[in-house]
Amino acid sequence: MTGSVLTVIGVGGMGEAVARRLGHGRVLLLADVDAESLDRVADPLARSGYHVHRHVVDVSDGAAVAELAARAVSLGSVDALVHTAGVSPAQAPAERIVAVDLIGTAHVVGEFGRVIASGGAGVVIASVAGHIFADAVDAQATEHFAHASAASLPDLELFDVAALPADLGRAVTYGYCKRANQIRVQYAAPGWGDRGARLNSVSPGVIATEMGWTEFSADFAHSSYEAMVTRCAAARFGTAEDVAAAVEFLLDPVRASFVTGTDLLVDGGVVAGVRSGRIPLT
Repeated sequence: MTGSVLTVIGVGGMGEAVARRLGHGRVLLLADVDAESLDRVADPLARSGYHVHRHVVDVSDGAAVAELAARAVSLGSVDALVHTAGVSPAQAPAERIVAVDLIGTAHVVGEFGRVIASGGAGVVIASVAGHIFADAVDAQATEHFAHASAASLPDLELFDVAALPADLGRAVTYGYCKRANQIRVQYAAPGWGDRGARLNSVSPGVIATEMGWTEFSADFAHSSYEAMVTRCAAARFGTAEDVAAAVEFLLDPVRASFVTGTDLLVDGGVVAGVRSGRIPLT
């Protein structure tokens, strides 16, 4: 089967929800660094009638991401990309967060920007953390995040966190990486537009996925995450389906045809709460 290809990178809770919601009737290319995770998600989808292909990829490796983009092209018209792959402060050291969340996202945006079909669209999953750290990213850093090569993206003093406690260093690194993703998407969108395609990001709040629960349960971040859940306007965890619904809208060639180069907060009002002082971050 060839046809409209949806590529979903990262098959954690959000990636799986996106694949299940949007993959039926398309060629579905699932990619992840872990083959067992791919099988866990792909096998039941295939048994449910989805046309699934799987591809092992480490997004921190530019050549591997280029191979993934070529694989997508070989399957049909690359009409949709959803990049969810990432690691969080409770899951990985700062160096790995930079490699996956920062450099990896730049690889994906660049390589799929070369193959996305006219009329197609991409969505990058960023984070509410990017908005919380936005004021700490000045014009010079913004320019760097927008245009630097993937490999040189970490070459900023912002990422010199060696003097910080390890937990705080990971959290700070994560926040800057996610802000960089939002910026990268915004500045890459015009190039995608030259191909007749759109590119946006989604910034989830605290989402009840395995990653979300890992962060919520971490001692160093629990009080902040608890405040974000209990004091946000929605007064609840978000779900992977909440995020998938937002992605569905942004990929829609009719309903979102005039939406590109922007970030959609799906945070239950966390940023509004932080800005208003209702949600303290300690």
